[in-house]
Amino acid sequence: MPKEGPAFYDDDAVFKTYLEGRHSRSDTPNDTLEKPVILELAGDLANQRILDLGCGDAAFGLYALSQGCQSYVGVEGSHKMAAAAQQLLAGTAGTVVQAALEEWEYPPEAFDRVIARLVFHYIQDIEAVFKQVYRTLVKGGRLIFSIEHPMITSSDKGWQRTAPRQDWIVDNYFLTGQRVTNWMGSQVIKYHRTVENYFLALQQAGFMVESVRESAPRREYFEDEATYLRRQRIPLFLFMAGQKC
Repeated sequence: MPKEGPAFYDDDAVFKTYLEGRHSRSDTPNDTLEKPVILELAGDLANQRILDLGCGDAAFGLYALSQGCQSYVGVEGSHKMAAAAQQLLAGTAGTVVQAALEEWEYPPEAFDRVIARLVFHYIQDIEAVFKQVYRTLVKGGRLIFSIEHPMITSSDKGWQRTAPRQDWIVDNYFLTGQRVTNWMGSQVIKYHRTVENYFLALQQAGFMVESVRESAPRREYFEDEATYLRRQRIPLFLFMAGQKC
């Protein structure tokens, strides 16, 4: 039976596979494609009050604290991920809250930066979350997020899981809504939206959209030439940044 995002990562086998994949392989998409753009868009974190939505193991929090941020709060729906985040940040000034992003009580005008890495495609009512994020930012504050690219979330028909993926089928792109995907040995529920959907949802929440980026690979982040060349075929991630005016 497919599971929603937090419940999916609380599955023992999925959690183990996730950690092994993130920390045992080189040239991971997260490290080579997603992380560089997020750090570039986030900019200087010194003296910033940071909220990290879907913080995972809070690796970004550890980085932000090392850069001199004023405060760091991570919110994570998965119990296992929240526990890993709390362990990683033990002895630091960072805080991790275990709560669903849709249910957490966002304090008004409390943060300068909101970061959300690869979590919003697990959220059904993204419009409501964007409004809460707008509320919790100070004037001039910024939301920076990454998601699986809508070309990827539209369909997984071309995915042969016995080898690295070579073919991608974009199908039902404008048929937005729930998708059930086989991933890491289990089934997970994601929510597909178009690029336009995300852009308009940001605007309707009140944000001025500052940046729209895709995961164009840069050679300096890759050890393997073949992996670098394969990553030029299709964008895996979409990034957006918006400012509260």
